[in-house]
Amino acid sequence: MKVWMSIDMEGVAGVVDWDQCRPGNGASYELGCDLLLGEVNAAIEGAIAGGATEVVVNDSHSRMANLDPRALAGGAQYISGRHKPRYMMEGLDESFDAVFFVGYHGSISGRPSTMSHTYNPEVFSGAKVNGTYVGESGINALVSDHFKVPIAFVSGDEVTWEETAPFAAGAVNVVTKQSITRASAKNLHPTESCRRIREGAREAMERVSKGSVELPQIARPATLDLEFQTGDIADIATWVRGVDRTAERGARIEGTDLLNIFTSFVAVTYITRQAGGR
Repeated sequence: MKVWMSIDMEGVAGVVDWDQCRPGNGASYELGCDLLLGEVNAAIEGAIAGGATEVVVNDSHSRMANLDPRALAGGAQYISGRHKPRYMMEGLDESFDAVFFVGYHGSISGRPSTMSHTYNPEVFSGAKVNGTYVGESGINALVSDHFKVPIAFVSGDEVTWEETAPFAAGAVNVVTKQSITRASAKNLHPTESCRRIREGAREAMERVSKGSVELPQIARPATLDLEFQTGDIADIATWVRGVDRTAERGARIEGTDLLNIFTSFVAVTYITRQAGGR
C-alpha cells in the first residue's frame, strides 16, 4: 500500500510560537523542525508497521523545506521546495491508498487554535466548502476526493480534528495538544505524542486495508467561498480564471471538477502573496 503525507508544523506537540515555525529564527526554528521530524517519522514508522510499502512526504509548511531528507525514516521520499503547482497537496494521485495529514492546525475562522490560519493569514479571513467554514484540511480534501484517496490519519490539536472530521469518516485522529488560545496550548510530551502517532498511523493503515475509511464525499457541483482581509485583495483574486467576486471582500470558485477548484485556489494564494500578502 502507498501512503502520501502532507506535513505542517503548527499542530506539532510543543510548537506554540511563530519563531518555532519560521526559518531564520535560530534555535527556536531548529527546535520546531526537530519536533516536526519526530512526529513525521513516527507516522512513517506506524504506516509501515500497518502495511505501507511506500511513503511519500510532501513538506507543506512555510518554505516547504523544513526537514533533513537523510533523517526521514523508512526510506520515505520527500517532496520539498516552494511554488509547487498543488501546494500542500503536491504529489498526490490516484495510485495512493491513504492520505495522512500530520501536524495540521485549525482555521483562521474557527475557535481558538494554536497559530491558526488558513493558508495565508494576511490574505484569507475565512474559507467555506459548500457553505461550511473549513480549515486547510477541508480545502485540501478537494484533492483527496478528486483522486479517490481517503484521508486516513490526522494529527494536530482538537480543533483540527473537529474541522477535518466531516471529510475523514473512519480516519484515525491523534490530538497532540489542547489549544488554550491562539498563542498557547497544553502539549503532550513529544515522546508520548510520537508514540500515539506511531500507533495511530498503524491503525489507520489497518482500517484502510479493511475498507473502513471513507472518501471526503464532497457534493458536486462544489463551491469554495473565500473571504479576504481587504477588498483590493478580493479584486486581485478575480484575475484568476474561474474566480468570481461575490462581495466586497469575497469571491467564489465553483464547479464539478474538484481538482480545478483547488488549482484555481492555489493560483489565488500565489497571486495574492505576490501582491502584498506575505
